Amino acid sequence: MGSIKKAAVLGSGVMGSGIAAHLANIGIPTLLLDIVPREVTDEEKAKGLTLEDKVVRNRFVLSAVEKLKKQKPAPLTSKESLSLISIGNMDDDMELLKDVDWIIEVVVENLDVKKKVFARVDEVRKPGSIVTSNTSGISVERMSEDCSEDFKKHFLGTHFFNPPRYLKLLEVIPTQHTSEEVLSFMKTFGEDVLGKGVVLAKDTPNFIANRIGTYGLLLTVQEMIKGGYSVGEVDSITGPLVGRPKSATFRTLDVVGLDTFIHVANNVYDNVTDEKEKVVFEIPPFMKEMVQNGWIGSKSGQGFFLKQGKDILELNPQTLQYEPRKKLKSASTEMSKQTKGLSAKMKTLLYADDRAGTLLWNIISPVLLYSATLYKEIADDIVAIDNAMKWGFGWEQGPFEIWDAIGVSKSIMKMESEGKEVPTWVKEMLDNGHESFYKHDNGDVHFYHDGEYKALHENQKKIYIKRLKEKNGVIKKNTGASLIDLGDGVAGLEFHSKSNAIGFDIVQMINYAVEEVGKNYKGLVIGNQAKNFCVGANLAMILMEAQDDNYFEIEMVVKHFQDAMMRMKYSSKPVVAAPFGMTLGGGTEVCLPADSIQASMETYMGLVEVGVGLIPGGGGNKELYMKYLNSLPKDTEFDLQKVANKVFETVAMAKVSTSAKEALELNFLNSKDGISVNGDHLIHDAKQKVISLYDAGYKAPVRKKVPVVGESGYATLQLGAQNMFYSGFISEHDLKIAKKLAHVISGGKLAYGTEVDEQYLLDLEREAFLSLIGEPKSQARMQHMLVKGKALRN
Repeated sequence: MGSIKKAAVLGSGVMGSGIAAHLANIGIPTLLLDIVPREVTDEEKAKGLTLEDKVVRNRFVLSAVEKLKKQKPAPLTSKESLSLISIGNMDDDMELLKDVDWIIEVVVENLDVKKKVFARVDEVRKPGSIVTSNTSGISVERMSEDCSEDFKKHFLGTHFFNPPRYLKLLEVIPTQHTSEEVLSFMKTFGEDVLGKGVVLAKDTPNFIANRIGTYGLLLTVQEMIKGGYSVGEVDSITGPLVGRPKSATFRTLDVVGLDTFIHVANNVYDNVTDEKEKVVFEIPPFMKEMVQNGWIGSKSGQGFFLKQGKDILELNPQTLQYEPRKKLKSASTEMSKQTKGLSAKMKTLLYADDRAGTLLWNIISPVLLYSATLYKEIADDIVAIDNAMKWGFGWEQGPFEIWDAIGVSKSIMKMESEGKEVPTWVKEMLDNGHESFYKHDNGDVHFYHDGEYKALHENQKKIYIKRLKEKNGVIKKNTGASLIDLGDGVAGLEFHSKSNAIGFDIVQMINYAVEEVGKNYKGLVIGNQAKNFCVGANLAMILMEAQDDNYFEIEMVVKHFQDAMMRMKYSSKPVVAAPFGMTLGGGTEVCLPADSIQASMETYMGLVEVGVGLIPGGGGNKELYMKYLNSLPKDTEFDLQKVANKVFETVAMAKVSTSAKEALELNFLNSKDGISVNGDHLIHDAKQKVISLYDAGYKAPVRKKVPVVGESGYATLQLGAQNMFYSGFISEHDLKIAKKLAHVISGGKLAYGTEVDEQYLLDLEREAFLSLIGEPKSQARMQHMLVKGKALRN
């Protein structure tokens, strides 16, 4: 197989345009086509347009591309990605398909329509090009049954989950004609290039994730009605408490849209023969009534929940009236909050004899049995089912992992005592002395399959820090961080404090890591696999010290942090930072001095200290300024003031990138840095970067002086801030912070163009940081952020 250099998406609805956006995000030029409208709108008539005009013929696609710019969450990682999407329609432009390597069909979910589209595609595609359908449940085999042999060989299902940029799951569904080479290529391409978690699914109704997920959701609705629970009560215990997303059950249905959900459920109902299964997929009357009323969720403004002012109301399914939202509290929910680890929490909750425990047992245990019953029908192994639920529905544990967590033997005794039927293969597993579906041994994972345990083989680019630690142990650790051996002569520095906030313990470990790596390793990766890379410095500790007037203590910590960053920057071995998710304040300050940054595509970087009444104090201002200077072409004249203005604006407005591409536009990243589309491959990619720097004969950077804009530049920056203040954009305290920041970035009372040592700029930064910490209004902002989790404008 060659590579995919150009793609086409047929159908520009939410899903089609989202897939096109994702392809553009990763640099693949994509042609987006849709049908030609049947009639001209009044607006088009007023402009004198007819059905012959290109702008009318391409209306659906033009409108879809416009929506991509405004949609939330943003489907595009950068507005620049739009330049890679070209548009057309399926009457005039099908010939263009002969130039593409991959054609993705995303038209209406109707078998006859899809067959007609594929007949046309078959006429124009080049032999060897891959064709896939993004169907969420129609038989992939039947879609292509009338097509040519070459088409069939290169045809399969690729079911993306919505929104394609953010949801990790890609279900790949081969037909009996799909060539092994094409299947293998799509699996690797899906993981390495599209950045997805790929699961091979069988051609059955709704494949894996939607089959089990829809079953679980409808079962929850039925149990809610049977047990007299309210919508809000169910959502309060079916979210993070049991390792599911915050949107839990009914908020998820509101986000998905009840109309869409019912369509997916009906697809199973119409295509399965088992009567017991059919009963679960029957849509309750009140949900049908909701659709008739137009109460289909977020897109219609109301569904299971309705926002009224600041209040969120829940729907009463009996009366179809909205009532104040309720939460379910019980002994087991309180006890689970004191329990460490999801597995232990699940055990506490599912065996509890109270309202929460009863509901959770009644909605989770049938899903475990359902997954086990369907196992060979929908997937090749249990790993595919677990991964599909984790990647498609955001579960922390898949069904078989949950089963292990609550104890297979114990749960089966309870299931059978209630008259539930347990699949024979599960009982045989226990009879043969096997107590769990997975075995973890010294960092290796085995899963139960056909009477024995098989080693779990995954993409080599997946590095699991937890498993590595089990295998290789830890070089050194303290409460905030660990230094670990990533293999191949590369060490890894993992943060593991609360929210990965930087405190003195992390600073100490950075110093130790630089020293140890200098002696014994090729280089260092700074990365972790928590929810976020690092949300900044330990704000609570700083505020506490400030309120106790311990400024000497704070200065010492800030100085140590600055020194550690300089030690890292001028280390004798290469250091690569691997940020992802929230990389804020101190988190960004840790990345900027690294030799190189390997960022995950979903990296939200920013120096956000202004939001808590401070400015960056760990060298962030200096490093962002220098990074910008270093990215400018050598030996060319440039305006130093423009650089200072840009850095001042980025820090003063606490700009945060909404992707790694945007971090590049904001100069947090530059051309030396890399972006990993697949977050699971981030540590691997950073490690490879360290090795290539080392192999290229790495030499520590030479310390150079930094040109600054000085006093005249300070006046320019200050004038900009004052104009914002007089226009009412910023408060008086914002102005005070902006002046301090301007002083730091300009280099203070010096002549324009004066070259200064980095330490001089660090001293200015630390001085400004400390003076702001003493300000009551800054302390009020810090307090507000800690208590409310959002910025205070005072």
